[in-house]
Amino acid sequence: MRLLTAVAILVFSMGGAASAKPPLRDVSQIDDALMHVAIADAIRKSCDNINARLIRAYSELNRLKSVARDMGYTEKEVERYVTSKDEKNRMKAKAEQFLQANGVRPDDTPALCRFGQEQIQAQTEIGQLLR
Repeated sequence: MRLLTAVAILVFSMGGAASAKPPLRDVSQIDDALMHVAIADAIRKSCDNINARLIRAYSELNRLKSVARDMGYTEKEVERYVTSKDEKNRMKAKAEQFLQANGVRPDDTPALCRFGQEQIQAQTEIGQLLR
């Protein structure tokens, strides 16, 4: 009986540990997609000749929330992630690193606009949020 109890406790505790969720910042499917939205937003704000596809952007944000909920995150956890000042600063730094890795200094508006046009032409995740 003790062995059965010990096995049940072990199995239960392993199941609990396995179901622990990583912070949303560590879920690349969500964090990377949110970065794409942030970059597209920065491009549309900086470039007069590029506009946002707002319905598509809102749809993408709702899709990401749905994915997070399907992964077991609560509405409150998602809200904390997207409104946290620390997370916003981290996301800004991540987006700047992404841009620099693609040859664009974030403070170079003409280069940012060219990058935006290239993204639109290539129909990338960022480009699909712009027109």
